[in-house]
Amino acid sequence: MNILFLTLLKIDTLQARGIYHDLMREFVAHQHNIYIISPTERREKNASSLSSEQNAHFLNVKTLNIQKTNSVEKGLATLSIEYLYLYALKKYFKNVKFDLVLYSTPPITFSKVIQYVKLRDGAKSYLLLKDIFPQNAVDMKLMSKNGLIYKVFRAKEKKLYEVSDFIGCMSEANRQYVLAHNPTVNPLKVEVNPNSIAPIPYVSLSEEEKTLIKEKYKLPLNRKIFIYGGNLGIPQGLDFLLQTIEATKNDPRIYFLIVGSGTEFTRIQNWFKENKPQNAQLLFGVPKIEYDRLVKSCDIGMIFLHKDFTIPNFPSRLLSYLEAKLPVLVAADGNTDVGTEVEKNQCGKYVLAEDAAQMKKALDYFCDLTAGESLTLGENCSTYLEENFLVSQSYEKIINKLK
Repeated sequence: MNILFLTLLKIDTLQARGIYHDLMREFVAHQHNIYIISPTERREKNASSLSSEQNAHFLNVKTLNIQKTNSVEKGLATLSIEYLYLYALKKYFKNVKFDLVLYSTPPITFSKVIQYVKLRDGAKSYLLLKDIFPQNAVDMKLMSKNGLIYKVFRAKEKKLYEVSDFIGCMSEANRQYVLAHNPTVNPLKVEVNPNSIAPIPYVSLSEEEKTLIKEKYKLPLNRKIFIYGGNLGIPQGLDFLLQTIEATKNDPRIYFLIVGSGTEFTRIQNWFKENKPQNAQLLFGVPKIEYDRLVKSCDIGMIFLHKDFTIPNFPSRLLSYLEAKLPVLVAADGNTDVGTEVEKNQCGKYVLAEDAAQMKKALDYFCDLTAGESLTLGENCSTYLEENFLVSQSYEKIINKLK
């Protein structure tokens, strides 16, 4: 079959690792032809281009800056991208008849492209719903429900659900939220189909290897290391992490490592410069291969979400912890089910965001774990990953809809 995939993540090869790279490789492995349309942002100063890699074809379309830019340009880029993609599709893929169009959120502005392909080719459409927008912006007080901008994007969200033959949600709480807030959506077309990966066979690090990595990054050898890796933005509610670092500054058992980038990085960096914590360290990003080894050298992986979320987020960073067999500490709002799922599958602990008392109990729990208990949690993480988050499972859910 010919599969069209629309995404905001620039993809020009399938050799890299990631949730979309892994999923596209799975389609190629089953002898499908993949056509991926993704952006090359203005800052890259590249024209639109088409390249191929076996059965995968990459159309990188010149767009405005979408990531790491001001809100005005990001908004304009989000609104204009479907017109740019549609023009490029007609120009480069006019002779390709598609059987399926796949697309993920963000953005919610692909409806015109999807409708065109469905009408022209009779293709089925499948939405990989990763983000519930614009409600997430409302939750973060970046947008008002009474404003025109919200109404424009809410209408586009509804249209996207309408043109989607099938919708894959990140979790059961996500599925229930979509149906509860969109009564016109047919429940039969909505299922749970979360982020997924093709995990690399697990190879543990020796104690000597862990020591070398810790020495390289100036990490203590005699403390439990709690790592947060991923986006550093407003939705993560990282003030609670900074408060936790401050609250445990005299606890000799605990050390925090923050690895990532994002809109809040500079503010967090300034906090580190001002407070000079001796029990924590901030790193600006780390290459993927090196990051995977760094995670394996730590003891507990952390997930943080802002306390004000009403939508049930399910962060993809969970997968890197599960793959590394790392027990997980989730500090999140009461609407997401990521924390309850972690606890249900005996992979770690869940505390409510900004509940300092619950956080202290969770930190004590992890610090008191024996080596054997930590290994058991790690094996539970591996089982949870293999039973729920493999690209082969995502692929089967999608392809079964076409049978």
